[in-house]
Amino acid sequence: MAQVISDRRDIEFVMHEQLDAQQLSGLNDNFADFNKKTIDLIISEARNFAVKELLPANKDGDQEGCKLENGVVITPDSFKRLYELFNEGEWLATTETPEWGGQGMPRTVASAAAEYFNGANYPFMMYPGLTQGAGHLVEHFGTREQKEIYLKNMYTGKWTGTMLLTEPGAGSDVGALTSKAVPNGDGTYRITGEKIFISGGDHDLAENIIHPVLARIEGAPEGTKGISLFLVPKYRVNEDGTVGEFNDVICTGVEHKMGIHGNSTCSLSLGSKGDCIGTLLGEENKGMKAMFLMMNAARLLVGFQGFACATASYMYALDYARNRLQGKNLLEFMNPDAKSVPIFNHPDVRRQLMMMKVNVEGMRSLLYFVMFCLDMSKHAPTEEEREQYNGFVEVLTPIAKGYVTDRAFEVCSQGMQVYGGYGFIEEYPMAQLLRDCRITLIYEGTNGIQAMDLLGRKLGLDKGKPIMNLFGEMQKAVAAAKENPELEKMAVKIEEAMNKLAEVSIHMGQTAMSEKVLNAFANAHPFQDATGDITMAWMLLWRANIAASKIEKAKRKDKPFYGGILKSLQFFVETTLPVTMGRLNALMNTSAAAVEIEDNMFPG
Repeated sequence: MAQVISDRRDIEFVMHEQLDAQQLSGLNDNFADFNKKTIDLIISEARNFAVKELLPANKDGDQEGCKLENGVVITPDSFKRLYELFNEGEWLATTETPEWGGQGMPRTVASAAAEYFNGANYPFMMYPGLTQGAGHLVEHFGTREQKEIYLKNMYTGKWTGTMLLTEPGAGSDVGALTSKAVPNGDGTYRITGEKIFISGGDHDLAENIIHPVLARIEGAPEGTKGISLFLVPKYRVNEDGTVGEFNDVICTGVEHKMGIHGNSTCSLSLGSKGDCIGTLLGEENKGMKAMFLMMNAARLLVGFQGFACATASYMYALDYARNRLQGKNLLEFMNPDAKSVPIFNHPDVRRQLMMMKVNVEGMRSLLYFVMFCLDMSKHAPTEEEREQYNGFVEVLTPIAKGYVTDRAFEVCSQGMQVYGGYGFIEEYPMAQLLRDCRITLIYEGTNGIQAMDLLGRKLGLDKGKPIMNLFGEMQKAVAAAKENPELEKMAVKIEEAMNKLAEVSIHMGQTAMSEKVLNAFANAHPFQDATGDITMAWMLLWRANIAASKIEKAKRKDKPFYGGILKSLQFFVETTLPVTMGRLNALMNTSAAAVEIEDNMFPG
């Protein structure tokens, strides 16, 4: 089995030719060293670590899983050494502030490492990923004392972090949580509650685990308005910074899941003995606002997780198809002397591989672009530019999480299909990739919630300015493509789809604010699908504009690569875009069937 989990050439294309990531080095002193040479070195190091260390432990993690024995959560054996190596390489806080142990790397550049690492072993990567997110909360909302106690320990991986939101009776309705915080009178709080589905909630990888916990201070308002955020370590921290006594955070069970077996998904009991102490992180009753800083980042990480499964599935399937001999060439089917050929030659397999190729390339460009926008939203030269890039991030986040993971799961399913019966066998990589990918459609806000966010919040954000700016960016790619005879017809078709999406967006927005609001939200997910398709069309067209401008003078080894980009656009425009137009036409109907059907019309 080939150990190629990502397309290095396409990563370099997106990084250098599409986004010109080294331009960031001139926008911020911390970015000054991240020129093209440094970026390529980081990509190489990330790939080497992913292939040599992370990937071999992936199967072990899946087969061994995590278990709770005598109150201790035990992770797969190979993960312990892996965690030490990961921290030695200082990979955990690549994008965080150097003052607290981070590397200060642009998020755009870190995207390549995230792709390789998650493609190789994303169940493991959840431990450092959540730690970075929790640390970012402390850095953003913590007091100076909290930062000095926790940050360097977390950013260096000495301690890990989690995110404690979900409760048995609340689920996605976070405002219904019942966890309580009672002031002790000394600035600390006594925390009680039950949390479930906590990724990395307990384990044996680090000496302490820092839990940002959502809870309601006694007497606070009901719903999300009364939720506060607290820092609750597994073990209290002594004044000298050493780990102290147990803080009454007990793991009551490790979930037995369909996938991501290597990550310990735990149920936690806080304060069952009345001795769980936490400190307020940020302001009282502002916990949800604070937690969304981590959740928005987590949603983009989940998009990368799904995408990384997809790109690994694609690369494995491509290698398998080129080497698996089965059946005659269709044009030689009646020839009794014809030899078996690689299944890569069969038209339906090529169709599947093409679908995988197009989606993987489009998703890569989209996710890297969102990270580029995050960098520019902080460091672009003018306030107007920073606001515009921030608007792009806001609008594209539900697409980058919801749409991307929907498509990623489809890619993993197609990868299994390319393998045929072997794809369904656990000895091969496809079964685990499919299982691991499936959760990305669910956690950090289900894809239905992402669709509701797109329709209910992002369309009307800032009076529609961000979405209009995004349409403006899309039009730039269309205008450039119209100047190229090879791309002109495809650009016109994409422009027609964009115009239709604009019409549908107005219709959906108006319906969502009318007495037919339920009809609108019953169609929110199809609307997200259509919006995602158009976004992919834009990314593929943007890529094709670059390829078309370079292919004639390209080196011999690069010509097939650029030609493949042009074929990806053609495939999408000819096979997917017509389906998208059908979706858009259906959305204008805003079908009411799903909300009008009566309960007794369902069986049972």
